[in-house]
Amino acid sequence: MKLIHTLAVTTALAAVFAAAPAYAQTRIALVVKSLGNGFFEAAARGAEEAAGELGDVEIIYTGPTEPTAEAQIEVVNSLIAQQVDAIAISANDPDALVPALQRAMQRGITVISWDSGVAPEGREMHLNPSSNDLIGNTIIKLSADHLPDGGDVAILSATATATNQNIWIAEAEKVLPDYEGINLVATVYGDDQSDKSYREAQGLISSYPGLKAIIAPTTVGIVAAAQAVTDAGKIGEINVTGLALPSEMAAHIKSGASQSFAIWNPIDLGYSATYIAHALATDAATAEPGATISIGRVGEVTIGEDGQAAMAEPFTYDASNIDEFATIF
Repeated sequence: MKLIHTLAVTTALAAVFAAAPAYAQTRIALVVKSLGNGFFEAAARGAEEAAGELGDVEIIYTGPTEPTAEAQIEVVNSLIAQQVDAIAISANDPDALVPALQRAMQRGITVISWDSGVAPEGREMHLNPSSNDLIGNTIIKLSADHLPDGGDVAILSATATATNQNIWIAEAEKVLPDYEGINLVATVYGDDQSDKSYREAQGLISSYPGLKAIIAPTTVGIVAAAQAVTDAGKIGEINVTGLALPSEMAAHIKSGASQSFAIWNPIDLGYSATYIAHALATDAATAEPGATISIGRVGEVTIGEDGQAAMAEPFTYDASNIDEFATIF
């Protein structure tokens, strides 16, 4: 009888432990425009750093191989099926992703956008890496600083539908009158693909013989443009600037193809997006206008009336600091 009683107790305890829920991690999917992009890989490093600090977070780093809305929609649908807790997405299109992300929210998944935004109805809030007006002014100023007598400049963007690119270009156009003699002659699109961006840069060089600067607010486009200027033997005649990763532009700074460029720290961006997604998914914060959310070592953000928040100002890199930062990202 004693053996039977012991077995019964053991069986009962096993049943209790089996029924008890396992320790639940918050699963946050960091969805990028496309895989294989150094900027987004650095953001993933920041996300993992934040996960380590928060202690109960699993990062799912994912995205399509091609930077299209259709490919991102497939990724989102897969994450819905996996029942992740949060999706933090850098969008390839502000509107096309909305229905899929709405389905995610209807299933209780927290959705935020970061870097490149989603229309308000498709997310709870958006994290800008910086304020759009500051970025727009910065990319024009970077070219004007090295053109004391003015000159023709052109913009090489990513896709024609990229939310962030289009906003930054619009802000840049607004401040053009503040920079006497700077004349924007064209805006072209390389679709964030190295080969196409290179060809578009070549087209600008041949179409505008007096071109003095190519501004590329995309990490893929600026490297391709700098290479095109180098191959065309135009170093010293055409300055390439915009937004870039220090590690990818170090050689072009040293060659003189680029005098300077700017970028926020993508590590900090992925880190901050993770903190925000975690706070919203765990109900530690809300995405209401005026709400302030901690982003760990970066500080805090305050959500504006438009459901957006800005992380920090862009930082300029040149020959004086490129070696230091090229080893970081």
